[in-house]
Amino acid sequence: MTQSKFYNAIFAAGITFILACLMIGVKLNTEGTTLTVEGATAAQWGWIIGGITVVFFSQLFSNQIDSAFGKLPKPAVSQLVPQSLKSEAMKPWLLAGVIVIMLIWPFMASRGAVDLATLTLIYIMLGLGLNIVVGLAGLLDLGFVAFYAVGAYTYALLSLYFGLSFWICLPLSAALAALFGFLLGFPVLRLRGDYLAIVTLGFGEIIRILLNNWTAVTGGPNGISGIAKPTLFGLEFTRKAKTEGAETFHAFFDISYSSSYKVIFLYLIAVVLVIFLIYLINRLIRMPIGRAWEALREDEIACRSLGLNRTAIKLSAFTIGASTAGFAGCFFAARQGFISPESFIFIESAIILAIVVLGGMGSQVGVILAAIVMTILPELAREFAEYRMLLFGLLMVVMMRWRPEGLLPMKRPQLELNKQ
Repeated sequence: MTQSKFYNAIFAAGITFILACLMIGVKLNTEGTTLTVEGATAAQWGWIIGGITVVFFSQLFSNQIDSAFGKLPKPAVSQLVPQSLKSEAMKPWLLAGVIVIMLIWPFMASRGAVDLATLTLIYIMLGLGLNIVVGLAGLLDLGFVAFYAVGAYTYALLSLYFGLSFWICLPLSAALAALFGFLLGFPVLRLRGDYLAIVTLGFGEIIRILLNNWTAVTGGPNGISGIAKPTLFGLEFTRKAKTEGAETFHAFFDISYSSSYKVIFLYLIAVVLVIFLIYLINRLIRMPIGRAWEALREDEIACRSLGLNRTAIKLSAFTIGASTAGFAGCFFAARQGFISPESFIFIESAIILAIVVLGGMGSQVGVILAAIVMTILPELAREFAEYRMLLFGLLMVVMMRWRPEGLLPMKRPQLELNKQ
């Protein structure tokens, strides 16, 4: 154990102490017009001291911890699937079976479960979009939530001021978000790594502040309410038709009204959008543009030496990734019926980035699995809602120690020469 290890452990414990005291140890309360300061309880101080102790010893014995995590068994997911199901002939049948199950499941589940699944599908769409930028092209984007906000506000404003339907606004939201991604791509063409992350983070904050201050159009902090829900060939899922001359779903089919119809319909739309995005991204990965993204991620200098247009590659990644966020934002606005700038804060970008990193850079199946984990686990542990981000951070630390490549890392094609 070297002296530098001890100093690093002291420094890390000190930073943890300062941050814990500011975030947990001190609470500000208002009593009328008076601001009072309250300290943490004895139990909270115990957790703070315990956390500082863990940080100190984890830094002090980091080498031993790394070797211990390296010895832990890692899940071999590919071995869990029988060999008979791995053939190319079985894959279409397996995919068809999964799709059928997803379409039938909401009719047998509770309304709360279907609503949670819909939220999970939104994060899957966002994770797939950011996976193009970060996982495939290797461009660190911390302002991805800005494109999410552009898609949501595009549908809300077009529906509010021009009366356009969800199905018309869906491609328009994706197109406008793609335009913003294209415009963002130009200033960051020469940036990489931390500098790129800072610029994209600033772009995300610019969009949020613009939405917050442009009160005449966006409603400012009050947001936009009463956003129209999607319809099925003009059939509304409300108790009474809100549009003049329109008809409701239950009246058209002569069945009793149930609010669960709307929840199931929104879920089915999300399933269709996710399937469409997965198919589209899979096709792109197999095209030259997908190979160019991976070449840019691995080595930008080598990519340029091969004659690839670095400008076009980066712009295409930002544009296509942003359009995916536009899809998700439009659907999010339709599902919620109300949006405000507070729905698109930086922490959303951090969660989406965590989904990509935890799932495995470039892996679509990994992103889907990580989105399910990151969305459902907080719902299963509601009593720890105040410490949600702390648990996210702990999960990230464990994953980086145990499986830094992600839950399901992307498989790369390999060629082997016969040994003679």
